[in-house]
Amino acid sequence: MRQAPRRLALVGPTACAKSALALLAARELGDVELVTADSMQVYRGMDIGTAKPTVAEQAEVRHHLLDVAAPEEDWDVARFVAAARQAVEGIEARGRRPLLVGGTGLYVHALVDGLRVPGRWPDVARSLEGASNAELYARLHDLDPVAAARIEPGNRRRLLRAMEVTLGSGRPFSSFGPGVGAFPPSGWDIAGVWLPRAVVRRRIAARFEAMLECGLVDEVRRLLARGPLSRTARQALGYREVLAHLEQGLALADASALAVDRTRQFARRQRMWWRRDPRVSWFGAPSDPLDVLPALLGNWGL
Repeated sequence: MRQAPRRLALVGPTACAKSALALLAARELGDVELVTADSMQVYRGMDIGTAKPTVAEQAEVRHHLLDVAAPEEDWDVARFVAAARQAVEGIEARGRRPLLVGGTGLYVHALVDGLRVPGRWPDVARSLEGASNAELYARLHDLDPVAAARIEPGNRRRLLRAMEVTLGSGRPFSSFGPGVGAFPPSGWDIAGVWLPRAVVRRRIAARFEAMLECGLVDEVRRLLARGPLSRTARQALGYREVLAHLEQGLALADASALAVDRTRQFARRQRMWWRRDPRVSWFGAPSDPLDVLPALLGNWGL
């Protein structure tokens, strides 16, 4: 008797058409619902700059974790994991299959590996903001040398988080699990989409130009008119630069160049993140990422 296909996570750098591939796979297979692991597509009204699936695409294939937060709300991995687990359980209860799609590596790992996500201690986090990376690393090394050994001394975001959890919870950050550097057996298959770097760079530039032509600046104006954006929403790729254009007078051409450059840096970090994981099965194409669909389906769905 053939074993039932496992859950699938589709990962890889931004601008590699993961969402389009997932939609095509769902159309082909007929029993798939999509779970979005994107930290910014959760926000209502942030549509153009996040390359959110269209209303028609969402009507054709059921999507989960889109438009679940207001732009003034902070969103984090703990909220994602709780919502994603509920979505996956509901999908499977209906006799269907979940396809997890996204570029936020921490979110994917947290769900796929069942990570225990510590709480938040905002007052502690604020008290640490003035410390240098060297100071944070030295304090963490004293309090939790295991966690310090897992974190690059220059990774400020992870240093701040480790110290926040250690001080706020009264427990070593490392006590919450092995973290994202461990790759245990999982109930998920992980498929990665690969394109040559030069192709990804061109696709990033073309995509942002298309976003501007589709009205990204006006979208950000509408968001600002509704009220202040949260700290996390303001950091979204492209939105931060358009906000600098609207609020600080940065020339739109300069904002566009910064957005493209920042997105390319993000793509490099994503590539490095996923290359560490030996569980990823890579599917590559020389130029058109949709060419990998037959191999992807053959590996997982058919």
